[in-house]
Amino acid sequence: MNMTLSNQPVGLRTILVTFLTCWFIESAASTSTPDFRREARIAEQIEPGIFDGEALWLNANNHDFLSVYLPVDDASGAVILMHGRDVSPEEQRLIGPLRVGLAEQGWSTLAIQMPVLEKGKTYYDYLPIIPYAHGRIEAAIDFLKKEGNDVIILASHSCGAHMANDWLNQNGDAQIAGYVAMGLGATDAGQELETPFPIANMTVPILDIYGSEEYPRPLGMVSERQEMLLKNGHPHSAQIIVEGANHYFSAQGDMMIELVGEWLNGVPLP
Repeated sequence: MNMTLSNQPVGLRTILVTFLTCWFIESAASTSTPDFRREARIAEQIEPGIFDGEALWLNANNHDFLSVYLPVDDASGAVILMHGRDVSPEEQRLIGPLRVGLAEQGWSTLAIQMPVLEKGKTYYDYLPIIPYAHGRIEAAIDFLKKEGNDVIILASHSCGAHMANDWLNQNGDAQIAGYVAMGLGATDAGQELETPFPIANMTVPILDIYGSEEYPRPLGMVSERQEMLLKNGHPHSAQIIVEGANHYFSAQGDMMIELVGEWLNGVPLP
């Protein structure tokens, strides 16, 4: 039987309208704010296992979020690390290895928990919660400055790069000394990029690093990003391809530490 609201009794119609209205409101709310309960579960899972560094709780948007801080004596500067979708500051393919490896190369590191949704959500689902990342980036910068770090690098991967790009597009790069972008431009099938690359309008040095086995669409944007780097004009901006690496840089942790560390230590920073 094909049921429509128009052919239902008034009482039933009112109940159905009320139910649908509440469902749409709840559905919209669930995708316009991060899943803080999932964040809490992530923190409970990873905090006891932190070996190198310390758990640090920062606050943004009246919400505490977990970060992992590894300070270095006489550091060259500090690197804020932003992970991708459905992982954490301790994910073991990329952000976790970089967090420890870059510290061994003389850089204090601060890996921050990014806003998350429940598993299975897409790039488009994440767009409404991207602004929640802005306060987290700024809280991380404020903390590192209070710790005496004058040189702060922003390093982001995948969905974390979408969030970093959005923040840079709105705020510029005056608060950072460099930007490491890893796995830029990946979206889900059939979804257009709604968080434009800020590269061309930036003044600080940029490292655009990607794998040779990256998804086809981001690979198709390599030339476009190269042109943006030329417009950026910084002599130490670079684009590096990691042979054999996929979007997640699986099994490439040591190589990424070497390449990112070499770039950081080769760029004259203030």
